[in-house]
Amino acid sequence: MTTYRAYIVGQHSRSIGVVNMDCADDDQAITSASRLVDHHDIELWQLDRPVARFDAVSKQVFRK
Repeated sequence: MTTYRAYIVGQHSRSIGVVNMDCADDDQAITSASRLVDHHDIELWQLDRPVARFDAVSKQVFRK
């Protein structure tokens, strides 16, 4: 299992929270992080590597 972090992004692109996740791969981490999207954007990272960004308004996923 690999550790990922899903950062909850608030105003001015500042992190207002983080959720640690252990996932088998990027696809599983993206699926798990997509469930966190509500009124805030989510940035998914694996260590210092950006994996994806989830836009709360458009509900789109941008893979890095």
